[in-house]
Amino acid sequence: MTDDLKNFEKAPEADTPQTEDPTTLEMPTDDLGNLGGALSSAKVPEGFRCGYVAVVGRPNVGKSTLINAIVGEKVSITSKKPQTTRNRVLGVLTTDQPQFIFVDTPGFQTKVKNQLTRRMNRSVRSTLSEVDAVVMVIESNGWKPGDLEVLRLLPTEASNVILAVSKTDLSKDRNALLPLMADSMRRYPFAAIVPVSAEKHRQLDDLLREIEKLLPESIPYFDPDLYTDKSPRFLAAETIREKAFRLLGDELPYGTAVTIDKWKEETDDKGVRRADIVATLIVDRESHKPIVIGEKGAKLREISRLARADIEEQLGCPVHLEVWVRVRRGWSDDVKALKTLGYD
Repeated sequence: MTDDLKNFEKAPEADTPQTEDPTTLEMPTDDLGNLGGALSSAKVPEGFRCGYVAVVGRPNVGKSTLINAIVGEKVSITSKKPQTTRNRVLGVLTTDQPQFIFVDTPGFQTKVKNQLTRRMNRSVRSTLSEVDAVVMVIESNGWKPGDLEVLRLLPTEASNVILAVSKTDLSKDRNALLPLMADSMRRYPFAAIVPVSAEKHRQLDDLLREIEKLLPESIPYFDPDLYTDKSPRFLAAETIREKAFRLLGDELPYGTAVTIDKWKEETDDKGVRRADIVATLIVDRESHKPIVIGEKGAKLREISRLARADIEEQLGCPVHLEVWVRVRRGWSDDVKALKTLGYD
């Protein structure tokens, strides 16, 4: 660890000593073409389709929630705060006919404040040029300034963009969506407009049918049992960050990241597998540490408890989780630090 990480606090519940075994969290390559290997030997039906689908929208519009609902697994973390999704995450859904590879992009930031948000915006732009279809997400209560910023990123005459009008379960009058849909077509030549509710799982099949029309014929890129390209380490780190976002709410500064410092899985004599994980929750300033730790460590203990429960479900085995809090000043505006933390 670098010198600026020397100040740290640990969740008081830990029952084993800290060991020095730092491990860099590996992230996948930026090139979508290298993220999946074609299953050339797989037997697939004639006319099988497979392709990448970018899901874009302003921050906190519900992109991650939509992908999680479609894939049926927790691929991306969610919270009511913007900037929850920072990395490009793939969610894979394999059916009898197509294989959908959803790319959950960070919400496009209209106020670029630091290197982190610049990289998030660059990820959005690069993804749009590499995919077979694009799903833009807006809320059912109409277009917002942030939506229009995302709309300007789309090619003016693209024929592969679908508009998903989300959170329709919050709309009391379904007929009120008709003027919004008409207005949307005047703004952009969408290939289709589909009202959906990820929370209620409404019309998700309709959305998939429209996406399927835009995918090329191809063998599947991913094994049908896979639902994401991300490693268990990445998912564990994101789970911890999600619990911190949800528990701390507006108290939590955006300058927060999570790394996995130790990951060890063992099977005992009775055949029971167990995972031992040490994680670090990085904050930007010394004054942020007590916010995350809470009175007598209560907040950090609760973050650890909730994260451990989810990670145990992900791994299917008991987990011992230690979470530390460390200060790394200015990490979100430090190019070297961002690369170390896995932000491309």
